Amino acid sequence: MDHPTRTTLPGIGTRYDLITDGGKHVSVVVHTDGRRFLGFHDPEDDDSCLGSVPLDPAEASALGQLLIPAPIEPLRGDIEIDLVTEQIPITSRSPYSGRTLGDTQARSRTGASIVAILRRTGAIPSPAPDFRFATGDTIVVVGTREGVDAVAELITGG
Repeated sequence: MDHPTRTTLPGIGTRYDLITDGGKHVSVVVHTDGRRFLGFHDPEDDDSCLGSVPLDPAEASALGQLLIPAPIEPLRGDIEIDLVTEQIPITSRSPYSGRTLGDTQARSRTGASIVAILRRTGAIPSPAPDFRFATGDTIVVVGTREGVDAVAELITGG
């Protein structure tokens, strides 16, 4: 599976396209007013939409939550690694409000991963390094307790 592609739709919003490993083409069109449409395309004709599902912001958020993998249980064996998931808000005091995910260098600095962004208009799973944070966003972080705490300190400026 390739990473989603992003296409600006002037006067409409943004279209995100994903082609699965199984060859299915799925897109999400995010309108400038916050509405979202989930679309399914003919693999033989990218411009031919086989069907679409309109989603209001609450429905998009609920669907996003369903698509985020369940929390990881601690690994057992010779070693034990406990992973935690935490949600960290982006406030107006955050040094990263208005900046990109890549600017944080969170993974290389802390070992923890930012796996999703929760925004008023819905969830953004697996954000790309060029994803720009906004005040009011909530980031979803997975890692060790120490790594997640380090991301929280980084994001809040504490």
